[in-house]
Amino acid sequence: MQIEQIYTGCLAQGAYYIESNGEAVVIDPLREVEPYINRAKKDGAKIKYVLETHFHADFVSGHIDLAEKTGAQIVFGPTAKPGFKALVALDGQILKVGDVTFTVLYTPGHTMESTCFLLKDEQGKEVGIFTGDTLFIGDVGRPDLAQKISADLTQQKLAEHLFDSLREKIMPLSDDIIVYPAHGAGSACGKNMSKETTDTLGNQKMFNYALRADMTKGEFVKEVTDGLMPPPAYFPENVMMNIRGYESIDTVLERGTHALEPAAFETAANETDAVMLDTRDAEIFAKGFIPNSINIGINGSFAPWVGTMIPDIKQKILLITEPGREQEVVTRLARVGYDYTIGYLKGGIIAWITAGREVDQIESLNVGQVSERLKYDPSLIILDVRKASEFDSEHVIGAENIPLDYLNDNLAQIDRSKTYAVHCAGGYRSMIFNSILKARGCDNLIDIQGGFKAIKESGKFEVSNFVCPSTLL
Repeated sequence: MQIEQIYTGCLAQGAYYIESNGEAVVIDPLREVEPYINRAKKDGAKIKYVLETHFHADFVSGHIDLAEKTGAQIVFGPTAKPGFKALVALDGQILKVGDVTFTVLYTPGHTMESTCFLLKDEQGKEVGIFTGDTLFIGDVGRPDLAQKISADLTQQKLAEHLFDSLREKIMPLSDDIIVYPAHGAGSACGKNMSKETTDTLGNQKMFNYALRADMTKGEFVKEVTDGLMPPPAYFPENVMMNIRGYESIDTVLERGTHALEPAAFETAANETDAVMLDTRDAEIFAKGFIPNSINIGINGSFAPWVGTMIPDIKQKILLITEPGREQEVVTRLARVGYDYTIGYLKGGIIAWITAGREVDQIESLNVGQVSERLKYDPSLIILDVRKASEFDSEHVIGAENIPLDYLNDNLAQIDRSKTYAVHCAGGYRSMIFNSILKARGCDNLIDIQGGFKAIKESGKFEVSNFVCPSTLL
């Protein structure tokens, strides 16, 4: 038997490939399915099942394409109502794969169809549990996402279901089994999960706050729901794509990797109202970019930030990328349901400049330069665009806070007559913020290089005392 976690850092997401005696399963696959198909071919194995722990909100699963390309059967837990052919398994149903088995454990709470899969080896010994978003390392799944899908649910009711699921289905299992969750630190599906991506159930019983043996249901509900922030706007859209189905990733890639010369790119931008998305690194983008384009760097938490900052997943998108990375960008957009990329700038920004077209810039200063600037311009505002929990934990005294996550809802707070020196933790989010404001006609912007880390290390600014955050959302 082989168990392989296929972890994708951009989404903090873990998919799984398990093979036994020529048969394999894939659990919670990403949108692009060729890596799973190639992995099975390497083993000479047939993918028998695609197991889905729930209808995911933070990414579009590859279950439909993978089933169509391999003949595998898609499996959901009880109460799931997919809009395509799938096995809706019973609680306790056993699925045989080679010489091992998976037992379906219905565990509602994160969502009402949430299900775990208990793996037993060739001798029938419990060896691992694939928990999806029900149980993370150090945390549990947030119980508020399904509210967007069903008006009958509340986070209180979902949290109560989650409490029962954990204590009735998971905690009675052997301490030595391995917990294989769908996410790790950085995912918005939980509040404060660990950087570790697997652990023994016994360790989780000792160290995971939500699994305390003496915890009452009321205490659980209070602690699990405390500190929850509204989820990204694209989450409900992704859920519906996972329920109803979607275009093949092959079609999306063909449409998105259409090369456009500068003139054609400019025409497409003018005629389609497409968002011009520049995926280069922040410091490179700042030195020269197409006017009105926005920057979300591919070398970061790209897909979740696209989903947060571009409200409509059907929005047409035109890409400016580093040459050779176009297909990667289109793929990573499709992971979160942005299927309407309509082309990219052939030759990148160099081709645009060579064609004699206009470029824009964003002023970027290091911490020392910002400190000097404040001496002769005390009206300069330090603007922190980190999450509220990060700001509350530690910030520059006197700084204002407008979290990037909620920029679209808080544009009225920006006074265009004032100059803002903008920072995040390290520079990735601040450039997203500045590029969006620049595209909306706000010119008085400075990006602080290195973000809060550089500010704190410089000793040039007074910083509040550190307070340990209760949530990372």
